[in-house]
Amino acid sequence: MSTAVVVDGPGEHRLVPHEPVRPGAGEALVRVHAVGICGSDREVYQGNRPEGYVRYPLTPGHEWSGTVEEVGAGVPAALTGRKVVGEGFRNCQVCDRCHAGETTLCTAGYEETGFTVPGAMAATLTLPARLLHVLPEAADLTAAALLEPAACIAAAALKANALPGERVAVVGTGTLGMFAVQFLRAGSPAELLVVGTRPDRAALAKEFGATGFRTRDEELPGGFDVVVETAGSASAARTAASLLRRGGRLVLTGIPAPGAEGLDPTDLVVRQLEVHTVFGAPPDAWAHTVRVFGAGLLNPTPLVTHELPLAAFAEAIGLVGSGDPEVGKVLLKP
Repeated sequence: MSTAVVVDGPGEHRLVPHEPVRPGAGEALVRVHAVGICGSDREVYQGNRPEGYVRYPLTPGHEWSGTVEEVGAGVPAALTGRKVVGEGFRNCQVCDRCHAGETTLCTAGYEETGFTVPGAMAATLTLPARLLHVLPEAADLTAAALLEPAACIAAAALKANALPGERVAVVGTGTLGMFAVQFLRAGSPAELLVVGTRPDRAALAKEFGATGFRTRDEELPGGFDVVVETAGSASAARTAASLLRRGGRLVLTGIPAPGAEGLDPTDLVVRQLEVHTVFGAPPDAWAHTVRVFGAGLLNPTPLVTHELPLAAFAEAIGLVGSGDPEVGKVLLKP
């Protein structure tokens, strides 16, 4: 029998029978291959998700890959049988921000797969076909389940606009940090430094293209043209800003807990720093991610450390929050 995870409220979940939802007009039914767990899924389970950004009861799962099984009216039949990943934000398509391609800023309000509408921790997922991105036929669907966090970092890389030969740095050594290294390396930087709290990630960072690695308790260099911050810790933004040259570009992607150290506005103005932020991924970042993945320039596989069945949801959530350095990306396989 097919099953799905349902989180009824903070700390309460069930494994329930799952019936596929036939796709309506403009929709597609996807057979889920794998679904990733990230910190925001843990927030959903613990009840720490900000008000308005979760709706219980809920089937979580916003990082996923799968194969299209059926399409509704108005969707090209050729999509059936294709390997896909999909955007999470359910934008309205008609507001000014959507027309500008900034779908994560949709003025109609926040709606996202796995948070306010049913997600992929189930045997199948039905969603608007316009959100799908088709993968190459030979794509590894297990690796592709990580393309959602990769797309968020692609959005950061596009905003950073790092040019060949520039000095770039990444603050953070988790999944997002390792994706940032890969995207920035593809742009041929003169130097690519990674700064983090885990020395055990140095080898992996260099495998992905980093030219140097420092922990935050070491003396850190400056003069970087671009810094992408992915750590989300209380001091990460300030650490990232300290690495920049005058006029350098900073992109923040981490979401720290309340009370984090803010950036010094005087420092920002006097050094004329350019600051960008990223929350989610718009369509251009998704398209860029799928293109880079298809070209073999993005390798998510080394980041996956655990693959578990849906029934092990609670165990998977525990692993994600364990702090164990041996735990990387945790996937559930329906």
